[in-house]
Amino acid sequence: MSGLKHDSYDIVVGIPSFNNRSTIKHVVEVSSRGLKEYFPELKSCIVNSDGGSGDGTEGSFYSANSMGLDLLSFKYTGISGKGSAMRSILELASRLGAKAVVFLDSDLRSVEPFWIERLAGPIINLDASYVAPYYIRHKYDGTITNSICYPLTTSLYGRKVRQPIGGDFGVGREMIDYYVSMPVEAWNCDISRFGIDIWMTTSAINEARGKIYQAALGSKIHDVKDPGKQLGNMFREVVGTLFALMEKYREKWEAIAGYETVPVYGEAVGGEAEPLQVDMDNMMSKCYEGIRTRLDFSESVLGGEITQKLSTFSKENAIVADDLWVEVVYKISSTYRKRELRSRLIELLVPVYFARVAGFVARTLEMNQEEAERETDRLLERFVDTKEELRKVWEKNTQ
Repeated sequence: MSGLKHDSYDIVVGIPSFNNRSTIKHVVEVSSRGLKEYFPELKSCIVNSDGGSGDGTEGSFYSANSMGLDLLSFKYTGISGKGSAMRSILELASRLGAKAVVFLDSDLRSVEPFWIERLAGPIINLDASYVAPYYIRHKYDGTITNSICYPLTTSLYGRKVRQPIGGDFGVGREMIDYYVSMPVEAWNCDISRFGIDIWMTTSAINEARGKIYQAALGSKIHDVKDPGKQLGNMFREVVGTLFALMEKYREKWEAIAGYETVPVYGEAVGGEAEPLQVDMDNMMSKCYEGIRTRLDFSESVLGGEITQKLSTFSKENAIVADDLWVEVVYKISSTYRKRELRSRLIELLVPVYFARVAGFVARTLEMNQEEAERETDRLLERFVDTKEELRKVWEKNTQ
């Protein structure tokens, strides 16, 4: 544990990284200010779990002014991915006896010292087990969250968490112990990659005995990505994990109706979301190509009626409305239990996701952030209102 002067720490700030030389120093310095300002009486350290960066990320990390706080950077072992990095941080925090781990993305440009208090405060002062982020984001940033993770998770488990895969979290001792208790082989899947965030949040909702909060953090400004060009792999790993967890927690979600909003910790913070341009033509073209080559498989999974609708798409017009999107998600998630089909099922869903995002963009192009948010909440209500249909689809596919 070179770099750590003590055998135990109260708070560990964990920063997973891969080639983030230009941003990680800023995250470290802001974290240091937050720890010093809000938790001066507690023993804290900042840890970087790196995926083998070749751009000098470690040097940038150690060059930061940590205001006397201990720093440690190491290369994690295991499957390459964000989840493996976070697992290593959790294991270290467990050995150090930490009361709280605060995870921060290494590409953050909007992080502020108060983020540390908002993410760790409920754990240190209110005995919370888990804290999810609550951001202001551009209406086209977070399309995986908005299209499926936020509305489906809320409907399934009855807890409204706006950013279940936000990337920046607070984890209390109860959930630290739960996560590290998972056998290594449980991590040898999408959880070791981008599936980590939805796994952590879903596990906390279903396993934590302590309270769960959302932390009001204001704007999230980071390296945003065009959904049609850069989010394909992330979608596969996140949604694959989401569907696998539906099987694990089926008895719980089948018994839940309605939802309650997880309380937000801290006063609302204003701010402007970073602009994001979406290439609509690219998304619709990818949808058309993706569907066209999978029509037979689509019919076997989604049925003739849905497949007929999808088969009418063209490169210039491939848009999926909310009702059709919900129906497709229900059918694919229920079939996902057939392990031999999992890869093909996600590959079928990806182009439909592109068409759903294209539909959302087309509908909200002239809307402001607040109006677009209402559209996202309408999708959530659609998932909630049709949950009985989900139960029936799952029951049918069990027979």
